[in-house]
Amino acid sequence: MKKTFKDICKLAEKLRSGTGCPWDRAQTFETMLECLKNETSEVEEAVLKKDYGNLQEELGDVLFQIVMIAQIAKEQKHFKMDDVIKDIDKKIRSRHTWVFGKDKAKTPEEAIAMWHRNKALAKKRGL
Repeated sequence: MKKTFKDICKLAEKLRSGTGCPWDRAQTFETMLECLKNETSEVEEAVLKKDYGNLQEELGDVLFQIVMIAQIAKEQKHFKMDDVIKDIDKKIRSRHTWVFGKDKAKTPEEAIAMWHRNKALAKKRGL
């Protein structure tokens, strides 16, 4: 059965609900930090070993940590996952002006230089 990102968000919501898992309900932003660190270390290990089957699994684990943190934020009325997605889409597009704008980049070096320039301009504007 095909699963979507929305399904994973609903899974986190269920786990943290009153009929969900006591351990998941007890998690906070702070406790989730250690989980996220552990999972990102496992991604690093899989990449370095070129263990792509395990990399797939570990990326899923990192994704779920992010979804759980966003669920906590939603419950505390800080923001929703949709806000995270909207913001990162805007940010990535604004930093890639050679893809989504009029700038030109023919090499990775030109692209990264523009990325840094665009990032600095955004910071200067308070974005």
